[in-house]
Amino acid sequence: MRGIPAKQGLKKGLILAFAVSAGLSLTACSDIDGMFGDDGQTMAATDLPPDAGAPPTGAYQPVATGMVPATTITPVNIDGGSDTGTAVNKTIQTIRSQVAGLQSKLSANAARLADLRNQGAGAASAYQEAKARITTRLQVGTTRGNPELVAEWNTAQGQLDALTTNINALNALGTDVTNDSSTAHYAQDQISATYAVSGAVDEDHRQLRLLEDQTAQTIVMIDRLLKEVSDNVQRSTAYAATERANLTTLAASIKSGELYGGGMGAVSTLGGVQAAGGSPLVVIKFDRPGVDYQQTLYAALNQTLQNRPSAGFQVVAVSPTRGSAASVQIAQSTARRHAQDVMRSMTDMGVPATRLAVASTTDPGATTSEVRVFVR
Repeated sequence: MRGIPAKQGLKKGLILAFAVSAGLSLTACSDIDGMFGDDGQTMAATDLPPDAGAPPTGAYQPVATGMVPATTITPVNIDGGSDTGTAVNKTIQTIRSQVAGLQSKLSANAARLADLRNQGAGAASAYQEAKARITTRLQVGTTRGNPELVAEWNTAQGQLDALTTNINALNALGTDVTNDSSTAHYAQDQISATYAVSGAVDEDHRQLRLLEDQTAQTIVMIDRLLKEVSDNVQRSTAYAATERANLTTLAASIKSGELYGGGMGAVSTLGGVQAAGGSPLVVIKFDRPGVDYQQTLYAALNQTLQNRPSAGFQVVAVSPTRGSAASVQIAQSTARRHAQDVMRSMTDMGVPATRLAVASTTDPGATTSEVRVFVR
C-alpha cells in the first residue's frame, strides 16, 4: 500500500450507519490508506461555469448529452410601452428594465443547471464503473492490498470528489436563483405600490397591469428553476454520502483481499456465543495461526450498527490461567496483541476509534487466547 497519501479520514462514515449530510458542502476524502486517519477535509466550492451570453427569444432547452433530461425554461417576453412623460411612467420603465434583466439571468442559470447535471451524471457513472471493477475482482478473489485495486479505488474516490465539487457548484447556483427570486418579488411589490401614486394617466396603469402579469410569470419560472436545483442538491448529497460509506467498506476489503458484505447480518456470533444480554457480540478463538475472522466480524458489526447507529464496542483480551506463572504472562501478552489486531480490523471497517475501548482479563475456562467484543 506504499506510494499512496495517508490520513485523510475515511472513517467519517460508519459501516452502514453513515448519516446523510444536509449541509451545503460534503466531506471529501482521499486515498485508501487514509481510512485509518481521523482528519477530514471539506471541499471548497469551485469556480462556476461562466454565464451564457444573450438569452434566446424563444423557449430555452439546452442540448442534453444523453445523460440526463434537459431543463426546459421558457423566458417571458417583457413588452415595452410608450413614454407618457409622467413620473409614474419613469418608475414603470425602471421596474420593467429590472424584470427584463431577470429574464436574462433566468436563461443563463438554466444553462448552468443543465451543465452541472451532466457533469454530475458523468462523475457518478465513472465512479460506478470503478466501483464495479473493484467489486468484481474482490468477488473472484485477489491478493491483500492489490495495488491495481488501490489504483481503482483512488479513481473512484476522485470521481466522488468531483461529485462533491459539483454539489458545491449547485449550491452556489441555488443561492443565485434565490437572490433572483427575491428581486422578482420586490419588483412585484413595487408594481403594487405604484398603482397608488398620483399623477398617472390611463396608459400608465395599462402598462402596470401588463408588467404585473409578466412579473408574476417570471416568479413562477424562477421558483420552478429553484426547485429543480434544490432537488438535484438533495439527490446528489444523499448519493455521495452513501457512497462515501461504501468506499470505506471497499477500502477495508481491498486491504484484506476479500469482499466484505456477503451474507451481511446472517452471522452475529463467533465461537457459538450469542450476542444477547451481557454476552459478547462475537468471540474469536485464536487456537491456530491465521484465524480468518474479518468477514464474520464485519457482518456482526454491520448488523449492530443498523439497529443501533450510535453503538460503541469494548474489545476484551481473554487469556487462560493454566500453566506456570511465566506461561500465564505470555498468554496475557498474546491475548492483548490479538485484541489490538481486532481493534485495527474494526477501524479499517469504519468504526471510529472513539467508539472503541480495550480491556483484558483471564478466564479459567478458556483453553486458548480469545478476543470478545461487547456492545456498549
